Amino acid sequence: MTKRILVVEDEVAIREMLCLLLQQNGYQPLAAENYGNAVASLTGLLPDLVLLDWMLPGGSGIQFIQHIRREMLTRSIPVIMLTARGEEEDRVCGLELGADDYITKPFSPKEVVARVRAMIRRIVPTTTKEIIEIQGLILDPSSHRVIANEQVLAMGPTEFKLLHFFMARPERVYNREQLLNYVWGTNVYVEDRTVDVHIRRLRKVLEKNGHDKMIQTVRGAGYRFSTCY
Repeated sequence: MTKRILVVEDEVAIREMLCLLLQQNGYQPLAAENYGNAVASLTGLLPDLVLLDWMLPGGSGIQFIQHIRREMLTRSIPVIMLTARGEEEDRVCGLELGADDYITKPFSPKEVVARVRAMIRRIVPTTTKEIIEIQGLILDPSSHRVIANEQVLAMGPTEFKLLHFFMARPERVYNREQLLNYVWGTNVYVEDRTVDVHIRRLRKVLEKNGHDKMIQTVRGAGYRFSTCY
């Protein structure tokens, strides 16, 4: 099935270029030029991915991310931010507020396509259907649900894949480079700092039931999933 990608960008030239680029690479682009139209686009058939500009008429990209993360039907849609803001603190801010990836303008068409393909690979359901349960934390790959003490936890696709990777390999330590390769995939332009941001987001989701302690930092080595703490 052709993946639907919502392009939220107020600059006509950039928006049209992105839509054409996506169409040429086998995707179905949807376009929104402001915050209101972006929100309205979520009332029908939902997009599989959002390319989102930081600054928009009528609102901001951050507000739009917060909007889709609040709603059950849309909270798992991955978002790639498109912005001229290139400072590290801005990139981290976008990631911590709910973005899954970040592309700084000006960008090349090849980079956009590579990032989109990498993100689409990450949201394709895993072929492993086995349910994993560890100390009251249950991960079901088939339904893409995580349950802690009989409560369904809401988390984005990257956090889900990261948790799935950890729970399937408990007690093993992985450094940032290994996590980038295994979870994000090879040949993907993602910074090491991105791993830390998603680890923090994953811990925040798990902390209500105390399972955040299972995601452990091993100083000088990386991260591991462990029931010993």
